[in-house]
Amino acid sequence: MMASDFVASGARARISPGMVLARQDRITVWALPRSYLIVLGMGFLFTFYDIFDINVSFIQTCIQIVPKCNPEVASQSIGIPTLLNLVGYVIGALALTSIADRFGRRKTMLLTLAITALGALYSGLAGDIINFNISRFLTGIGIGADLAVVNTYIGEMAPSGGRARYTSLIFINSALGAFLGIWLGLLLTTTPAPFPLGLSFALAGPSFTIGWRLMYFIATALCILGILLRTILPESSRWLVSTDQTEKADAIVREMEERASRRQTLSEVTREVPVHQEKQMGYAEIFTNPIYVRRMLLLLVMWFLAYITVYAIAAGFTSVLASLGYPPPEAGLIAAIGVFGFIVCAIFAYYFGERLERKYWLPIMAVVTLVGGLMVAVAGQPVKGQIPWAAFIGSIILFFGFNGWVPMTYAWSAENFPTRARVTGFGIVDGAGHIGGGVGLVAITPILPRIGAVPSFLLIGGFLVVAAIIAQFGVNTRGRQLEDVSP
Repeated sequence: MMASDFVASGARARISPGMVLARQDRITVWALPRSYLIVLGMGFLFTFYDIFDINVSFIQTCIQIVPKCNPEVASQSIGIPTLLNLVGYVIGALALTSIADRFGRRKTMLLTLAITALGALYSGLAGDIINFNISRFLTGIGIGADLAVVNTYIGEMAPSGGRARYTSLIFINSALGAFLGIWLGLLLTTTPAPFPLGLSFALAGPSFTIGWRLMYFIATALCILGILLRTILPESSRWLVSTDQTEKADAIVREMEERASRRQTLSEVTREVPVHQEKQMGYAEIFTNPIYVRRMLLLLVMWFLAYITVYAIAAGFTSVLASLGYPPPEAGLIAAIGVFGFIVCAIFAYYFGERLERKYWLPIMAVVTLVGGLMVAVAGQPVKGQIPWAAFIGSIILFFGFNGWVPMTYAWSAENFPTRARVTGFGIVDGAGHIGGGVGLVAITPILPRIGAVPSFLLIGGFLVVAAIIAQFGVNTRGRQLEDVSP
C-alpha cells in the first residue's frame, strides 16, 4: 500500500495515531530534506567550537581582563569559568529539557540556541573576569539543553535502522566545531612561532589583542544563523502523536513518505505501533517507572565515569605534555593535531556506527583511547628541532578513541526513554553525567603532571574502561522501534 492509497482511503476517517507511526517506521531512509541535517548540525558545531576555543584563547583573554595576568599564571584563572560553564550545562540539561517534552522539540531548539547566543555575545563583550565567568555559565545553560533536544529530535525523525548513523552524521559538525575552535584560536590568539612550536602566520601581538573577542563574536554569529535555519524544521512527528496532535503528525509523515518513495518502495503497513497519548510527565514518568529508573541510573553512572575521561583529556592533555618536556606552544599544537582524529572518528561512526549494538562501541573505543595515550607517553621528551611525529600520531589516535563512542551513545541514551519523557531522560543522564566532567577538572587534572605520563593516561582511560563495562548491562536498541524499546 503506497502512502497516497492509504491517505485517499482514510482521509475522511479519524487518523489512527498508531498507523501514523507505523507508516513512518516503514521508511528506511532519511525522509526529510538533507539540508535539515546541516541545520541540526549547526548546534553541534557551535557547542564543540565553544568547548575547545577557550582552551586555546584563554591566555589572551586572561591578560586582557584579569589584573596582573600573564601566560605563566593564566592556568590559575581558567578553572572557574570552565567549571561554571559545566555547572550551567548541568542546570540547562536538567531545567530546560522538560520544556521540550511539554511544549515541543522545535520551539525548545530555538530557545536553547538563543540562550547560547546571548552567552557568547556576553563573553565577547566582558570587561572583567566576573562578567566573563557569568557569561560562561549562561552559555553552558543553553548548550546543555540544546544537545539533549537535538539528539532526541534526530532519534525521533530518523529511520529505525539509522538512528545512530544520522546522529553520527550530525556529530561530524562537532568535530568541525572543535577543529574551528582550536585552529582559529591558534590563528587569532597566539603569537607567530615556527612550526612545530606554533603557527608562523598567527596574528596575535602587541597590535592585535582582540582575537579572543572575535572568537566569541563569531560564535554569536553562528548561533544566530542556526536560529534562523531552525525555523524551517518541522515539529517531531512522534511528539505530535504523543500529545494527540495526530493530524499535524500525519501531514509531516505524508511529506516524508512522498520524499522516501523516490528512493525506496514503501512496504505495506500490517500493524499499528502502540501509542501512549498521556499528559507529558517528564520527571514524574521517569522517577515513578521502575524500568526507566533502572535505565536512568545505569546511564547516569556510565556518563559520569566516561565524562571524567573526556574532560580530563580536554583540560589535562596539555599539562601532561608539558610534564614530558614539551614547550606549551608545541603541546598546544599536538592537541590541535589530535583534532584530526576527532574528525576521522565522526566520519567512521557515520559509516560503521550501525554495524554493532550501541553499547559495544564503548569498550572498543576505551582500548583505542588507552593505546593513543600510551603512544604519546612513550614517545618521550621532544628533541629540539625535530617534529614529534610519534606524539602527533598518538594524539590523533587518542582523540579518535575518547570521542568515537559518543554519537552512538547519544543515540542509545535517547532510545532508552519514552517519547513523553525522552528529552528529560536524556537531559538527566547526560546533564548530571557532566558532574563527572567536573570531577575530572577538579580532582583528576591537577594531579596528572605529578604522577607521570604513563600513569596519567592509564588513570584517565581507566574511567572510560569502567564506564564501558557498566554499559554492557544496558538494553539492546539497534534497529528496534522506539515504542518497542521504550513503551
